Amino acid sequence: MAERPLDVIHKSLDKDVLVLLKRGSEFRGKLIGYDIHLNIVLADADLIQEGEVVKKYGKIVIRGDNVLAISPVELE
Repeated sequence: MAERPLDVIHKSLDKDVLVLLKRGSEFRGKLIGYDIHLNIVLADADLIQEGEVVKKYGKIVIRGDNVLAISPVELE
């Protein structure tokens, strides 16, 4: 049976993820919450530009209609 999108996101709870936004921004942080509208809550969030951390935010909420993609992150 195929997995549903929210099932895949649920498996990423309490893990580091990369969130790509429609306007081109990228945030990396620990996924600590989400809802059916794809509103995302990240802890220890960093704004990433060109692969480099530009700004550290801590805990943030990203509105779901701005989310383009969510991907698990393997930390080095």
